[in-house]
Amino acid sequence: MAQTATESGYAFAQQPRAVSNRRKFRDPEQTDDRLAVNIMWDRRVVRGNTYSAQVLPATAVPDPVQLQKEAEKRKLSELKKRQKIRQTARPTTPDAVPGRKHMDVQTEMFLEEIADRPAEVDADTQTDPFMDRPPTPLFIPKKTGIDRETQIFEGELFDFDFEVEPILQVIVGKTLEQSLMEVLEEEELKNMRAHQEEFDQIRAAELAEAQRMEAAEVRRAEEKQRRVEQERERVANERTVSKKVAARGFAHRYVGDVVSEVFGNMEETGFFYDPLVKEIEDSFMPWLLGGVTSSINGAREAHEILEQAVVGALKLSASKNKLITDKYNELQAEANKAAEEAKEAEQPEEQAANEGEGEGEGEGEVQAEGEQPAEGAAETS
Repeated sequence: MAQTATESGYAFAQQPRAVSNRRKFRDPEQTDDRLAVNIMWDRRVVRGNTYSAQVLPATAVPDPVQLQKEAEKRKLSELKKRQKIRQTARPTTPDAVPGRKHMDVQTEMFLEEIADRPAEVDADTQTDPFMDRPPTPLFIPKKTGIDRETQIFEGELFDFDFEVEPILQVIVGKTLEQSLMEVLEEEELKNMRAHQEEFDQIRAAELAEAQRMEAAEVRRAEEKQRRVEQERERVANERTVSKKVAARGFAHRYVGDVVSEVFGNMEETGFFYDPLVKEIEDSFMPWLLGGVTSSINGAREAHEILEQAVVGALKLSASKNKLITDKYNELQAEANKAAEEAKEAEQPEEQAANEGEGEGEGEGEVQAEGEQPAEGAAETS
């Protein structure tokens, strides 16, 4: 089922491509002229209070010459940017091999002469003087509608002395109320500040007392730990001294017989030895045994080699005798077979001779002629 979902789903594939050489950080002096992709980034969106009137300046109409210069600068910057991207993306020509150098070659259909400095020609012209074009005046739309007029005399619409009284009452009342609130707020802040200072003093005194009590408790615990350690050291020293005293007394009682026993055991184990005997046992005897062993091994190897040679010679003679015997048996069998064939060929000849004796003399020539082939057959057999 997962395979079916994978096959039916959307899969994106794209050929690999080289990554352009981009810098890690953006150049702060470079201006970005891309089209806006976010309304909060778009320069055309006006930010600020939308209720305020947007008063156009006197020179609201832009200068076409300035606009043309800005457009040319923008095109030049875009062209430089494209050339830079093309140079970074396209691989450069590798260095020439030793003994050669790269040269510029014309690949156009028509060749032209290339010089270090192009040909220059001076030309001049005279144009009629032109006056500067005056700036375009500000556009003011034409009025629409009908104008009407009326006459209002003094005091008909507004009496200042009568209308200003409630406004003054409100202003004075609000001022007095605000002043009173500020005075009360200052008094409250003063009381809160005094209360805060008193609280800070009490808290600092309590903190100092707590620190003093903690320091006293720490000193008391350290003193107790030091006394305990001293007592432990004293007990350990007493135990060590008692053990040393007991060991010293036991050693005095035991050492009397130990010296003689130690020397006797060392002599029995071979600690005290004769240098000549030691050298004979450690150096001479191993050398002698090694030489004897090597001689015996050489004699054994020679005996084995001789035994192998004798066995090989016996095997070779036995094989030769077997070959001779087989050859003799084959020749003997062939001789016996030839003798049997000759014997079988002589029997018909004897029978024919016995029959010829009973016939007449007239048939002697015929018998003589018949005997010649028989004799040739006997010779052939």
